[in-house]
Amino acid sequence: MSQTLSTAERPLRRAGPCSESVIHELTRSVCPQCRRVVDARVILRGGRVFMHKRCPEHGCFEALIYGDADAYLDLVRFDRPGTPPRKFTTPVVHGCPHDCGLCPDHQQHACVGIIEVTSACDMDCPLCFADAGAGFKLTLEEVEDILDGFVATEGSPEVVQFSGGEPTIHPQILPMLRAARARDIGMVMLNTNGRRIARDDDFLAELADIRPAIYFQFDGFEPATYGRLRGEPNLLNEKLRALDRLAEAGCLVVLVPAVERGVNEHEVGRIIRFGLEHPAILGVNFQPAFHAGRHESHDPLERVTNSDLLALIEAQTGGLFVASDFLPVPCCHPSCNSVTYAYVEDDAVLPLPRLLGVEESVELITNRVLPEVSPELRDALEGLWSAASVPGSEKAMSDFALSCAACGIDIDLGPMPGRMFMIMLQDFMDPWTFHQGKAMKCCKEMLLPDGKQIPFCAYNSVGYREQARVQLARRQRSRRTEEAGSKTLEAVPLRFNFDFLA
Repeated sequence: MSQTLSTAERPLRRAGPCSESVIHELTRSVCPQCRRVVDARVILRGGRVFMHKRCPEHGCFEALIYGDADAYLDLVRFDRPGTPPRKFTTPVVHGCPHDCGLCPDHQQHACVGIIEVTSACDMDCPLCFADAGAGFKLTLEEVEDILDGFVATEGSPEVVQFSGGEPTIHPQILPMLRAARARDIGMVMLNTNGRRIARDDDFLAELADIRPAIYFQFDGFEPATYGRLRGEPNLLNEKLRALDRLAEAGCLVVLVPAVERGVNEHEVGRIIRFGLEHPAILGVNFQPAFHAGRHESHDPLERVTNSDLLALIEAQTGGLFVASDFLPVPCCHPSCNSVTYAYVEDDAVLPLPRLLGVEESVELITNRVLPEVSPELRDALEGLWSAASVPGSEKAMSDFALSCAACGIDIDLGPMPGRMFMIMLQDFMDPWTFHQGKAMKCCKEMLLPDGKQIPFCAYNSVGYREQARVQLARRQRSRRTEEAGSKTLEAVPLRFNFDFLA
C-alpha cells in the first residue's frame, strides 16, 4: 500500500504554541497527513479539550475533541472496565492500532457489528466517511460467513447493521437481511439514504415482512443543508415520502443527522420535534461530522462535539431535553456516546433520568463492589443505556419496565399507551482526533470477510478502509474472471500492511 492510499489531500490546521495548557492525558494518535502512529497529549485549555500531536515529518497538529472541559473530566467516573468478546481473531504483533481483528489488547466486545455490503452508492455526497464509489460488493455467501463469525465471537450478538455505500442498491440485500434474521442476532438494522424506499413498492413490501430497524440519513429540512452535505438541495420531499411509507409499513426508524459546523447546527431542535411527532420515528442519533473519507475543508479546532450538541438540544427544545438528561453509554469510552430515553404519551415527554435517577444508578453499576446494587437493576439499566439498544423494541420496553421495578417504581408490565423515544449523540474519531485508548474500548466494529472485526474509528482513520477496498475489489474481479471460465487465483485472506509507516 502506498502513502497515497492512506492519505487524502486535505487542508490541515497546524498547532500553535501550547501555552496555558494543562496536560490531562497521554495517548497515541495518528498524523492526519501520513497516518503514522505518533504520541499525543490530551490538553485542557480555555475550558475546552484538545489533542496535540507531532509527526516527525509533517509537524504539529491540534484538534478539538470536546467542547466542555469540566464535563469531560466529569465523564471519567463513568469509564468502567470493558467486557471482552468470547474469542479474539488476530494476535498482537505490531501493537494498537495495527493488529485489529480483534486482537487481545481490545477491551470491549462488539455491541454493534457493521457489514459494508458494497462500496457503491446512488448518491455522491460531499460528506461521506466511506468515500463511496465504485469498488466492491460482497456476495451473499461472504455475508453469511461474516454473520456466522459474528455469532461465534459474540454468542448472541446484539445488533448487526448493513451499511455501504448504499446497501439498498445491492442486488442481494434482501436475502442478506433474511440471513441475519435467521441467526441468533437481537436486532437487524439497515443503514440507508431512503431513496429506494421512497420509490420501490416491492422493496418496501419486503422490508415490511423482514422488519429491520431503519437507520435513516436525515440532516435537516433546508435546501442549503442538503446541498452542502449531500450535494442535492432538493432531497427533503423524497425523504419525507420514504418516512411516511415506512410508517405505513410498520418499520421502526432512527433518524441519523450529520451535524456540521456552520451548516445545520440550527436545525437540531426541529429534527427532535419532528421525530417526536412522526409515527415511524422512535429515535434520533446525532453524529457530529467527522472528517474521514470525503469531506469539505474544515477547521479541526472548531468542530462540533457532543457537548456542543447538548447545548444546542437544550436551547432549541426549550428545555424539553436538557444536558443532565443525557448519560454516557457505559460500554465504550464515555466521551464517545451520550444517550437519553423519554417516555412519550400524546404531548407529554418525560426523559427517563428524571424518573429513575439513572445517574446514581449508573455510578453504582460502575462500582461493582457495592452490594446494594441488584442484578436486576444492573442488567436493566445496562440494557437500556447500551449502544445496541433500539427504541421502541420489545427489549427496550422491557428494560424500561424492569428499571422502574428495580428502582421501586410500580409500573404495569403489560402494553403501555405511549412509546419510548431515544436521542443519542455519537462522536466518531477521525485522523485529527483519533485516540488509541478510546479505540481499544470501541464497541462498534466493522465486520469483514475472513472473520476480521475492526473498530469503526480505526477502520476509517488508520488506513484499513483503503486497503480493504483494494483487496475486496481485487476479489470481485477474480470472481468475474472465474465466472467467465478463465483461470483465476484463489482469494487470499485480507491482509493489512502498515510497514510504510515505520
